[in-house]
Amino acid sequence: MHRFTLALLLSSALPVAAQSSAPKGLRPVPEVPEPPELALPSPGSEDDASLEPQVTITRRGEDKIEEYRINGRLYMIKVTPRIGLPYYLIDNFGDGTFATGTGGLDQGIRPPMWVIQQF
Repeated sequence: MHRFTLALLLSSALPVAAQSSAPKGLRPVPEVPEPPELALPSPGSEDDASLEPQVTITRRGEDKIEEYRINGRLYMIKVTPRIGLPYYLIDNFGDGTFATGTGGLDQGIRPPMWVIQQF
């Protein structure tokens, strides 16, 4: 029992001894500098307008078709049929094709996507 008490006392004194025997000549860690400010485009500037998608709305019969473009490149089409929910066709690969592949299921089929719930 005495050995256990002695080991317990020595182990509790060990951190105090380690702190007092720290190497001399250490310098404190410098403060972390503030991150630089990002140059964001001002509202209404030409750079700000290029980030906004251009939306072209057309009607084919009773269906409404919205084409979304950024920098002149069509990347998404939203189709709102007269009956049913709107769905989206997205150009996933940037090659301008929105149709499904001709072949088996492993040909990169991109089905239309419907919005199920909005918050």
